[in-house]
Amino acid sequence: MEYVRDALGRHCVTERRACRILEQPRSTQRRCRQVPSDEPRLTRRIVELATEYGRYGYRRVTALLHREGWQVNHKRVERIWRQEGLKVPQRQPKGRRLWLNDGSCVRLRPTHRNHVWSYDFVADRTADGRAFRMLVIVDEHTRECLAIDVARKLTSEDLLERLSDLFICRGVPDYVRSRPTLRVGARGPEFTAHRVRDWLETVEVRTLFIEPGSPWENGYVESFNGKLRDELLDREVFDSLLEAKVLIERWRRAYNTVRPHSSLGYQPPAPEATQPCSLASATPQQANRAGLYADPTLT
Repeated sequence: MEYVRDALGRHCVTERRACRILEQPRSTQRRCRQVPSDEPRLTRRIVELATEYGRYGYRRVTALLHREGWQVNHKRVERIWRQEGLKVPQRQPKGRRLWLNDGSCVRLRPTHRNHVWSYDFVADRTADGRAFRMLVIVDEHTRECLAIDVARKLTSEDLLERLSDLFICRGVPDYVRSRPTLRVGARGPEFTAHRVRDWLETVEVRTLFIEPGSPWENGYVESFNGKLRDELLDREVFDSLLEAKVLIERWRRAYNTVRPHSSLGYQPPAPEATQPCSLASATPQQANRAGLYADPTLT
């Protein structure tokens, strides 16, 4: 409307006539853009979270903001996200499911905690080019990462030792899902899972083996491996094995207690137990106050 008045001359065309011709309400010409008072602080916090968690999209950032006490919906966060030019992580390509056997995560879905555990091995290298391995163990129902062991070489003894420790601390699962054959050495021979299966049978844990060359049948731990590589391994250069252990363990704790998980309603798999401040009362109860000021007596 202002453009029309400037082009034809403000003394020739009134605001009322220009709005009538353009079929616009006159109130639209008087409404100024209102920026909420907390917009700058919210924008800075969104940028900080996007910088700290480089592979999180605006939905996970919204969940983190809700956890911090911000009263904001995902539409406003998305608007600021695009306004600041933040990059939304690209979706990973879909995989085609060829067949499903009895050990597939589609045939047997976890229904409760300690129902199905799955483990896998992930490989990476330090800055000097030397390879190291990671043993990853995940609870498929809670999505919690139970352990990530990092070493230059991992054997079946390391796997059995870690499983026995977790069985004592976390309880014994009903099933353990894995590949039937795993390569754990850089150039060493493959070890079959017969020894692991025999040991699991002695503690009355049933095994679920996926088909060779079918990682999609072990989808829960494969999804976790993708997040581990995408959010940490592809972003960090490990100068030593000790640095890799420290950073990987720190990421594992943040994954369990901080990182919002979309399948869990954008809640972390194992959030830290905290007592809300609203539950605490600043006014002492009458009984407590009486007991506080009562004189101690000896009986």
